[in-house]
Amino acid sequence: MTYLLGLRMRDRDVLVVGGGRVAQRRVPVLLEAGARVTLVAPEVSAALEDLADAGRLTWIRRPWEPGDVSGPDAPAFWLVHAATDSPDANAAIAEEAEASRIWCVRADDRHSSSAWTPASGSANGVTVGVVASGDPRRSAGLRDAVVDGLADGTLDARRGRERLRGVALVGGGPGDPGLITVRGQQLLSQADVVVVDRLAPTPLLDRLPSEVEIVDASKIPYGRSMTQDDINSVLVERAREGRFVVRLKGGDPFLFGRGGEEAAACAAAGVPVIAVPGVTSALAGPASAGIPATHRGVAQDVHIVSAHVAPDDARSTVDWAGLARADGTLVVLMGVQRIEAIADALVEHGRSPDTPVAVVQEATLPGQRTVTGTLADIAASVRSAQVRPPAVVIIGEVVKTARDLDILHTGVQFETDRLATGRDLQ
Repeated sequence: MTYLLGLRMRDRDVLVVGGGRVAQRRVPVLLEAGARVTLVAPEVSAALEDLADAGRLTWIRRPWEPGDVSGPDAPAFWLVHAATDSPDANAAIAEEAEASRIWCVRADDRHSSSAWTPASGSANGVTVGVVASGDPRRSAGLRDAVVDGLADGTLDARRGRERLRGVALVGGGPGDPGLITVRGQQLLSQADVVVVDRLAPTPLLDRLPSEVEIVDASKIPYGRSMTQDDINSVLVERAREGRFVVRLKGGDPFLFGRGGEEAAACAAAGVPVIAVPGVTSALAGPASAGIPATHRGVAQDVHIVSAHVAPDDARSTVDWAGLARADGTLVVLMGVQRIEAIADALVEHGRSPDTPVAVVQEATLPGQRTVTGTLADIAASVRSAQVRPPAVVIIGEVVKTARDLDILHTGVQFETDRLATGRDLQ
């Protein structure tokens, strides 16, 4: 039998002996808990060395020696992790810790440990720790199941004494519901009101309790739309009623998502507001099609622009002439309807008509498809293929690089198959 206990490690000393994979897993968690970590090992992983160089821990660069746990020069350790690749050394470390009444976790022999490290995780303000008779694989599996349930609301985390208040601007990612961040899913599961865009991962709404109010704030191109002022009013009014409001958007709230306007409206009304970044389609679109936005020797800069107005429109603030002179990757959002004007503007200002172009429609979704061409012919190809929004336009040599590396097609195929079957390809 074990007695589970949550240890408050802030400003308490912990000794970790060994610098390999086990230490690399455990040290960051100890540091996150605020512990002062002393690491004893002649060699450590690159990640641990970086932490030592940054002053995050004390690294004693030698093998363990008797007295490191409780000798006169040792700090007053509260916890010891024996994680060397020598069973004899781990046994000696555990023996010294036992003699000094210090809890010790042995990485190599759970039966000889005075303490076990639970498989732990957090979601919705709840920390879960699982100890399955010291079996780390089983513990991790159970931990994941519980944390996932808390995160997506399957296990009800809405009944705490302290309810969330205010507004959360949550980036839902490029479309695939699995690409929302963990934090975004946690907050969504606790929402009283969800104000949702049409490009947000709307299948997630079906998991919410029936009493959650869903407000459709869709903006259909050239069609029905909820004005931004009305959206701002809904956020403020619902929050002032004492309800927790999640503004669920596609992509990232602060990249062409008007998140700044909504945050300003909440702040002006005295409503607490937080922002949760999301995976933007400007990067996920190329990636899902197998196109690297940057590639060594090809492109080391990326420019992301909106084409909600044409290049020759007086309202456009985009420096199309400067973009034409640049050699990096150009990613255009909201550009399908104006693809011909965009291509013409870039060529007019000096970009080669032979510059490769790819247009990715419905990136990360089951209907994803990619149309390729050059600045000279992409508009005709898009019309012929009847590409429609939402779509991401990628302009630059990285499109040719993806084709040369034979990942342009395989990237699409992998993502489509995974979404269609609901499981990762093996």
